Amino acid sequence: MSTVNTVNSAGRSYLREFGSAMLAYSIAVPVSLYILQANPGASWRVLIALLPVVPALFALWAFVRYLGRTDELQRRIQLEGLALGFGGAGILTFSYGFLENVGFPHLSYIYVFPLMIALWGVGVAFANRRFR
Repeated sequence: MSTVNTVNSAGRSYLREFGSAMLAYSIAVPVSLYILQANPGASWRVLIALLPVVPALFALWAFVRYLGRTDELQRRIQLEGLALGFGGAGILTFSYGFLENVGFPHLSYIYVFPLMIALWGVGVAFANRRFR
């Protein structure tokens, strides 16, 4: 099988697996919020609050499987994207933590992971341009 077919096959499998996980996530978030709001005193609220994490774990698993199916160049592109995304998000959140000491509003941790993912996408775009 050629490299192009392997990448295309890996990409198709990844999109199917990741898309299914994100569909489940997009259903789990509003369902969990609805259940939490409808049951303010329930003892099992922690489990319901964590419900969206389950499909997020499947999305992570889909990405790990994708990496295992790709060639060395694609792995390097993803590694460089991850380095920029996670390192950049680390520096930004670290810096913002210091800014909170001078009165900036406190931000929830829920914004950190989407920031990492967005910067990872930017890093992958830069790496793709560099290797093409």
